[in-house]
Amino acid sequence: MSDKTPIRVAVTGAAGQIGYSLLFPIAAGHVFGPDQPVILQLLELPVALGALEGVRMELDDCAFPLLADVITTSDAETAFGDADLCLLVGSKPRGPGMLRADLIRENGPIFVGQGKAIDAAAKEDAKILVVGNPCNTNCLIAMNQAKRVNRRNFTAMTRLDENRARSQIATKAGVPVSSIRKLSVWGNHSQTMYPDYTHGLIGGKPLADVVGDAEWLDGDFIKTVQGRGKAIINARGKSSAASAAWAAIDHAADWHRETPDGEWVSMAVPSDGSYGVPEGLIYSFPCTVDADGEYHIVQGIDLNDAAKARIEASANELSTERETVSDLLG
Repeated sequence: MSDKTPIRVAVTGAAGQIGYSLLFPIAAGHVFGPDQPVILQLLELPVALGALEGVRMELDDCAFPLLADVITTSDAETAFGDADLCLLVGSKPRGPGMLRADLIRENGPIFVGQGKAIDAAAKEDAKILVVGNPCNTNCLIAMNQAKRVNRRNFTAMTRLDENRARSQIATKAGVPVSSIRKLSVWGNHSQTMYPDYTHGLIGGKPLADVVGDAEWLDGDFIKTVQGRGKAIINARGKSSAASAAWAAIDHAADWHRETPDGEWVSMAVPSDGSYGVPEGLIYSFPCTVDADGEYHIVQGIDLNDAAKARIEASANELSTERETVSDLLG
């Protein structure tokens, strides 16, 4: 075991499919590196504490050298106590016939409570990643309840959408995923998101030139990324779990190390007004992270008229969602 002070990681919905898939990579060092101990602080509903105990037993049985402790609880303030990183996974899934606005109203109160618990118990500089959908607006709700914690540190996950986009491009172009740079997702984690390939690079060459199929890029590529979540539900009868967990691992890991030169990552963060996105919305931008773990929205990206229209449409959707939950914003 390293002599470093353990990093405390709170995970909500920890016995669910995404939470379960998250815990083992964190304990194995995939977020903070091979010499950084962690303490997992796991939150579940009282009815699921038995299942959570089984998860704890499995973590014990893996004998992870970096896992300093596992705390299981149904009390939010205990779970978020002195947390350095909070992964808000638990939320109610969208049911048959449920409108997006219905889901927002159903999940809103959950994130009111979690935001208040983070405010009461987590570290002031804790980093928060909201995974539970609709993640952008759930993040907005939690952020507005946490007056003490740094508001900049509330983020929502669009890395799954970026990963989906990378996979689609790699398959189409017949190249390794690792050769793709500057592929980003703008906006809401919804069907208005904009997977932006126009500044992407493959092996240092313009992505569009390597793919060589403008019709596919502007049509099926964007539609496939936007609708991938629904397609997975149709195929397996359940929403994405392992891929969502690994995207959360990617997001958290990238937030804890400097972004390589010539690259950026997709993060939904509080808008500062960049690119005409209304200030305060939790909106996905291309971002970089500096050596101190601070993210920065990439500035000066040249956008064509089609991109501007898509970016505005997603911002408008998020503004409507903000109105829907205005009574939950404190």
